[in-house]
Amino acid sequence: MISLEGKTALITGGNSGIGFATAQKFQALGAQVVITGRDAEALDKASSELGVQSILADQAKMDDLNRLAVQAEVLLGKLDILFINAGITVFAPVEQTEEAIFDKMMNINFKGAFFTLQKLLPLLNDGASVIQLSSINAYTGMPNTAVYAASKAAMNAVTRTAATELAPRRIRINSVNPGPVNTPIFGKLGMSNEVLNELSTRMQNRIPLKRFGEAEDIANLVAFLASDEASFITGSEYNIDGGTNINPLLP
Repeated sequence: MISLEGKTALITGGNSGIGFATAQKFQALGAQVVITGRDAEALDKASSELGVQSILADQAKMDDLNRLAVQAEVLLGKLDILFINAGITVFAPVEQTEEAIFDKMMNINFKGAFFTLQKLLPLLNDGASVIQLSSINAYTGMPNTAVYAASKAAMNAVTRTAATELAPRRIRINSVNPGPVNTPIFGKLGMSNEVLNELSTRMQNRIPLKRFGEAEDIANLVAFLASDEASFITGSEYNIDGGTNINPLLP
């Protein structure tokens, strides 16, 4: 059984969904956890429920990331685990994607993730583990996800390059690419319940295992990659999607 006993961990976007479930998993395995989020009310609620400390930070804002590095050092000292999880999505076809939507997704999903890694690198212990939450959308060509997919593909490129750069310090960095997962992000797409239900049914029918993933499924994989059991794994991407990406033509 894997253990994170005695390890320190920072999870961005830890106030809901995959981030929240991963915080629970890390705690259960013995880690000291700090979560971040950009919604003060949601962050306070999650922090209280989890019984962990939190840092209010918007991943898209450089000032917040600079402050995050300072506060993380105060709360945790050095880091053994960094889970870059915060992200958003807005569905829109290429011809209807406004510049503001493009900038918002790229600033949070890619630029924010990149500089989160950069700003927190000095806090990472040698032998630390970094996990980036990406998506199978980086490869699937799903309609209406061009900018989201591009932001996640960019994250995966950083994972491969950073793995080489950080190897002399034995810092491992890997990407996790979930498929459809039951998280609150679906309720933030700006769609009616009718459209969301139709989309959900269509997506589920295309998953070979015939179900959406749960946040806990992703948390289990992240915890493994964070542990010493994965000490020979770096620069890799892990699809966790019920088989969606290997058989996208299923009806």
